[in-house]
Amino acid sequence: MPVDRELPTEEARALIELARELATDELAPHAAEFEERAECPREVFRTIGRAGLLGLAYPEEYGGGGQPYEVYLQVLEELAAGWAAVALGVSVHTLSCYPVASFGTDEQRKRWLPDMLGGELLGAYCLSEANAGSDAGSLQARARRDGDSYVLDGVKAWVTHGGVADYYDVFARTSDDAKRGISMLLADASTPGLIPQTPEKKMGLRSSPTAQIVLEGARVDADRLIGAEGEGLRIALSALDGGRLGISAVAVGVAQAALDAASSYAKERKQFGQRIADFQGVSFMLADMATGVEAARSLYLSAARRRDAGKPYGPQASMAKLFATDTAMRVTTDAVQVLGGYGYTSDFPVERYMREVKVMQIFEGTNQIQRMVIGRHLTSDQGKR
Repeated sequence: MPVDRELPTEEARALIELARELATDELAPHAAEFEERAECPREVFRTIGRAGLLGLAYPEEYGGGGQPYEVYLQVLEELAAGWAAVALGVSVHTLSCYPVASFGTDEQRKRWLPDMLGGELLGAYCLSEANAGSDAGSLQARARRDGDSYVLDGVKAWVTHGGVADYYDVFARTSDDAKRGISMLLADASTPGLIPQTPEKKMGLRSSPTAQIVLEGARVDADRLIGAEGEGLRIALSALDGGRLGISAVAVGVAQAALDAASSYAKERKQFGQRIADFQGVSFMLADMATGVEAARSLYLSAARRRDAGKPYGPQASMAKLFATDTAMRVTTDAVQVLGGYGYTSDFPVERYMREVKVMQIFEGTNQIQRMVIGRHLTSDQGKR
């Protein structure tokens, strides 16, 4: 069911309509088969880029769409309703553009952003490690300065687009300083010594490859240092606030698709001489699902509007990510329940939706971490109204 959206401009409305058409006509019909084969739809990202949907939140002067974040997120939601892995890929790619767009020099922006935003390049974000997931400050990968280059050694974990990306945002330790010991380097995928490993075998989002990246003496030119040396952790953490809103929108898109599937099935399926939608137990379940989806959408849009207004929005991004992904987990689980035995089979998409949203409670900071962020904000001076 199309969502009735309040949009700031006619251009934004046209972008939403384009995203909805792409999701319905080009994404949804192919999602199940690509998921089954665990195949990354690399060409789809080029198509999305050429349609102007891959750089919506970035300036037009570098090839972006110049759109408010609230518009970008609603496009993401529409794409997610068609194919979650593609929407996740757009979110991760948008995240990977952030360091160059926000911390790069004018020369770096002119050099890399046009291809990043136009779809010719696909990015990956190498922050996590096996022993440094939620605790990003404890990462151990090293970047040693050697003349006009940095030499990288270590292993990055859980890298979305690992093995198919054209470039990697690599966060590595340049000193042992606890607060300013991490820097960010933009590494080309063809860099010798940058070695993607076999993709992980996952519960869901199989068409979005996730892999370790091994760094063995990988040499990256010093002019690919983004921001100042030692500024990497600040870059990473500021980028994640926007990334959490991206995941919120993706989760809401999948939840909306699950709600639509459950509602359609309940109106068609008959038991004891009537539609199951007419049983109070089912109709109340659908009502709760719809309320949760609408509330999650409102929450991520509220946080996005704070971002667009230049206001602090980190705690609100954590709230949106926490609520949207927990809601999506409940909604997709209930959708399986509404469909009964059919919901447990791959003949219907709701079992895939349930598998896909589970990881959204984990990445971009687990929901337990989001509760810590929110709690700390409430008990700090900044948390006072």
